[in-house]
Amino acid sequence: MFQKVVEIIADQLGLDDVESIERTTSLMNDLEADSLDAVEIIMAIEDEFGVEIPDEEAENFKNIGDIVDYVESHK
Repeated sequence: MFQKVVEIIADQLGLDDVESIERTTSLMNDLEADSLDAVEIIMAIEDEFGVEIPDEEAENFKNIGDIVDYVESHK
């Protein structure tokens, strides 16, 4: 699950170095994603895993681990 989320994020942001991405990596601070990037990433994750992530939940995500945990608990 984590690896697939990382692949989606890397694809959306055009990243080559996925080895440095960890559960504690922040989309905004570490990967320099903007709010539009974040929305596109959430939409891609929703499509991939068949889950719906409400905006108020997505706003609480601090790092990639939070996204993975949410998807795992709502799948």
